Amino acid sequence: MRGDDNQQEGIFSYISPEKRVPADHPLRPIRKMVDEILKEMSPQFQKLYSDVGRPSIAPERLLRSLLLQIFYSVRSERMLIEQLQYNLLFRWFVGMEMDEAVWNHAVFSKNRERLLNEEIAEGFFQRVLERAKPHMSDEHFTVDGTLIEAWASQKSFRRKDGKGNPPGAGGEVDFHGEKRKNQTHGSTTDPDARLFKKSKGSEAKLGYLGHVLMENRNGLLVQTFLTEANGRAERDAAMLMAEALPSGKRVTLGGDKNYERKRVEQSFGWMKMVGMLKKVKLRGIDKVGWLFTFTGAAYNLCRLRNLMARA
Repeated sequence: MRGDDNQQEGIFSYISPEKRVPADHPLRPIRKMVDEILKEMSPQFQKLYSDVGRPSIAPERLLRSLLLQIFYSVRSERMLIEQLQYNLLFRWFVGMEMDEAVWNHAVFSKNRERLLNEEIAEGFFQRVLERAKPHMSDEHFTVDGTLIEAWASQKSFRRKDGKGNPPGAGGEVDFHGEKRKNQTHGSTTDPDARLFKKSKGSEAKLGYLGHVLMENRNGLLVQTFLTEANGRAERDAAMLMAEALPSGKRVTLGGDKNYERKRVEQSFGWMKMVGMLKKVKLRGIDKVGWLFTFTGAAYNLCRLRNLMARA
């Protein structure tokens, strides 16, 4: 018997988002870990807010929303807010009721700025790492770096002294015959970005260098570090991150070169393709560094969820 196609303008629902999400959904163990971490960080959040004035978006909800943006590769905050309007899974993860009003995307961005500091990102990363320790090696590690393309175009890379050909219609500049170097040129869009070529024969791009220290048992990231893009950054960052290795015992540290170690490249691939760090949409080394560390924590959460499921 064919069913009726009755369409209603409005209905009442007595089922909460909690009951609508399947018990075996992969976000459930992540949500549990995230809730525990954010509860531990509550005193840290309290220091960032005044005791008077209009209430802002809860920092816990902001960070859960940003995690969703990374997990599901939502390319803009405007689209993230749109998803929160009707996506019950997103509402459940953030902690919103079925009929709760969603924030304006501009309000969301303004409130997010308060959390864009190294202390918050590093605190979240370290708490994820504490939960991952049973699955981590304390003997074998790998260090590597990757180019993070800046949110700045080549035409923004101009002479610092103001000389050179003036931009034409549409901002186009003729760079033909002009030698462009970081010593004499800089980006007018993102002054912290540097022109850098990751390997011979590749294109020089404006960007930063993101570095990770990875343990070799399950590919969990032990440390993240962002620097300006230059020829010595990988070596200097490797020495700094090596100081975090366990002391008092013999450990091995492998230096990656040209895709010779698959697992560390997988972490970069996930952070760039899923976490959308291939071309970062923040400007300035502090904000990009925050996002790099936070995306590394999101990667560890996914790895940890899979490891816990196998166990």
